[in-house]
Amino acid sequence: MTLRLSDEESEQLAALAAAEGRSSEEILRLALAERWSKLHKQQQIGDVLERILPRYQGLLERLGTG
Repeated sequence: MTLRLSDEESEQLAALAAAEGRSSEEILRLALAERWSKLHKQQQIGDVLERILPRYQGLLERLGTG
């Protein structure tokens, strides 16, 4: 895989890697894992809300119009 970064992005990646004592590849793998985890958590929250909101819709409407 080839990843094309701007000069600024390359500098930022190199600085981050140096600051954390990691390789650039490891920094990118960790960033990918963090984004994937965040997306998965958001999807789980969405799934829970889809199941729960209909059950409490009437209550939520009454609270909202009070």
